[in-house]
Amino acid sequence: MIGKAEVIQPYSIKNLPPLIIGGAVFNHQYSSDPYSLPVPSLIESAFQKGLNALDTSPYYGPSEEIIGEALQKITFPRETYYICTKAGRVKLDEFDYSRENVRKSVERSLKRLNTTYLDLVYMHDIEFVVPDQIIEALKELSLLKKEGLIKNFGISGYPVKFLYEIALRCKQEIGPLDAILSYCNGCIQNTLLFEYYDKFISDCGVKVVLNGSILSMSMLRSGKTHDFHPAAPELKKAVDEIAQDLKSKNIELAELATRFAIREWLFKYNSGIVLGVSNLDELDAAVQCYLDVKNNVDDDSALVSQVQKSLGKHMNETWPSGNH
Repeated sequence: MIGKAEVIQPYSIKNLPPLIIGGAVFNHQYSSDPYSLPVPSLIESAFQKGLNALDTSPYYGPSEEIIGEALQKITFPRETYYICTKAGRVKLDEFDYSRENVRKSVERSLKRLNTTYLDLVYMHDIEFVVPDQIIEALKELSLLKKEGLIKNFGISGYPVKFLYEIALRCKQEIGPLDAILSYCNGCIQNTLLFEYYDKFISDCGVKVVLNGSILSMSMLRSGKTHDFHPAAPELKKAVDEIAQDLKSKNIELAELATRFAIREWLFKYNSGIVLGVSNLDELDAAVQCYLDVKNNVDDDSALVSQVQKSLGKHMNETWPSGNH
C-alpha cells in the first residue's frame, strides 16, 4: 500500500498521489472493447492502495462515462478522491477553445462523471491552438474556478517549450496555473520535461507539474507499438531493437522504463505520474515498481545508461505536434 486514502481536507492540488490512474486507456484506441475493462474493481483497488486520483478527457471516447459509472459502484465517498479531466479537444483534428464550449464541456463532464465539482480541468493539447485562443479558454476556466465548479485549472500538451511559454503568459495575464501535464517528455527516451521543472515552478508559479505516458504511448515496451504513435519509424525501430535485446536477457523495457520515471521524476521532483493501467495486474505491477524504487530493491543505473547510450541520436528525439 502506498498510502491510505483519506478525506481531502484542507483541499490542495499538491496532495495528488504519486501515481494517478489515467483514463486514456479506457477508449477504443487502446482497447477493442473499453466497456469490458474491469474499471470499478480497478478504481476500488487503486483507491485502497492510496492512488486516489483519476485523469480523463472527453476526447478519450467513452472514458468519462465509464469512469462516472464506475464511481457509483465503489465504496469511497467523493471527498476522498480527485477527478481530473480536460476541455477543448473534440476530435483528432477538431478543437473548440471558445469560452462557450469550454463551459459546456465542463458541464457535460460534471454530468458524465456524476459529480458536482471537478478537482482539475486542463485545456487539452494546447499546441494545436493559437495562444490568444488558449488564454481566452483559460479565462473561462478561471471563472469556473471562482464559481466553484472546478477547483483547479491548467494546460496539457506535448511540446514542453510551448507549455512553458503559455504558462508564463498566463501568470502575467490571468494568474499562475494550478497544474501542467506533459506526456512522453519525462521517460527513459526523453527527459526534456526534467529540464523545465524548475522553470515551471519558479518562473511561472505553477503548483503541480505532472508527467504523463512514461511508456511513451506504448513505444517503451517489448510488445508492438500502437499504430497511431506519431514517432518517426527510425525511432520506433531503434526502441524496438533495444526492447528485444533486453527481452532476450529476461528484462522487460516497460518495467525498466517505469522504474526510471518513478525514480527520476516522482522521487527527485516529488511530483506525480499519470499512469495508464487497464487491469489489476498492470496496476499491481506499477505499484510494485514504485515500492521497488522506494525500497532501493534494484539498481538500474547501468541498464538505464546502456539503453540511453544505445538510443544514440534518438535520445530526446521528439516529433511534430500541432503547430510545433
